[in-house]
Amino acid sequence: MAEAPATTARPASTAADGGAPVAGYGPSTVLGTVTDPGIDESSGLAASRRNPGLLWTHNDSGDAPLVYCLDIQAHGCGVWRVTGAEAFDWEDMAAGPGPSAGEPYLYLGDIGDNLDQRTEIVVYRIPEPAAASGVGTTKAAPAATPPAEAIRLRYPDGAHNAEALAVHPVTGDLYVVTKDAQSAKVFKASAPLVTARLTALVQVGTIRLGSASRGLELVTGADVSPDGRRVAISTYAQAYELELPAGGVFDDIWAQRPVPVTLGFRPQGESIAYRLDGRALLSSSEIVPWTLQQVERRGP
Repeated sequence: MAEAPATTARPASTAADGGAPVAGYGPSTVLGTVTDPGIDESSGLAASRRNPGLLWTHNDSGDAPLVYCLDIQAHGCGVWRVTGAEAFDWEDMAAGPGPSAGEPYLYLGDIGDNLDQRTEIVVYRIPEPAAASGVGTTKAAPAATPPAEAIRLRYPDGAHNAEALAVHPVTGDLYVVTKDAQSAKVFKASAPLVTARLTALVQVGTIRLGSASRGLELVTGADVSPDGRRVAISTYAQAYELELPAGGVFDDIWAQRPVPVTLGFRPQGESIAYRLDGRALLSSSEIVPWTLQQVERRGP
């Protein structure tokens, strides 16, 4: 379950209050309001690879192991129960490659640990469902996915609370970012990801963000752009983006300066995802009724 800050606040500059957007992205646009009562605590978000134009989300802890399909106006388009999975504290999700070449997968991060006591965390991997198979399904009567693969992970330095999961769109390497502000640790599990044994995560970076008051700069979500050149980081207050330097290998990105990106008003904003074309950032909130928002990138 997400541990919210003592106070949530409107960012310093949003389209809603007339402030100027941060350079690089335009003002926030509300695409739609989620009306499905089953999606009451949207904690993860991913752009579909199998169903262009559609999105995936899931709830925070307290829900069954379910994934929900949304269109770009936030209308529901199906519900799936993840076969063989448990939902202790799902916090983020990602779309990316997997063991079968050309097959898109969803990764569901059961990585939350508010008390820093879990000896291992789990990321579930499933082939991404086709939206057509979810027509007419609901939370009470969901479709079923194929059996999930459980990727069991352990930190090298003891337990951490984390709410941010990302998967590289080409290599399939998996990243977990801890829920910190001044020293968020980035851990990696290199592909191919195995399910037969526990995998030891390796720390590959540390991200230092802003110092907003009331705990608003804690890391709550992450995504890698479809071209593998950028990483988006969500906090309660706003977003940040890191860009890979020319000629660098991907893990060089974690040493780059995080550039702030102003999002729309999100009371307890926890999820972020790149649009499938990589030209916009999508975000949602855990507080209902929640809106699906986007900010579009300017320039190259």
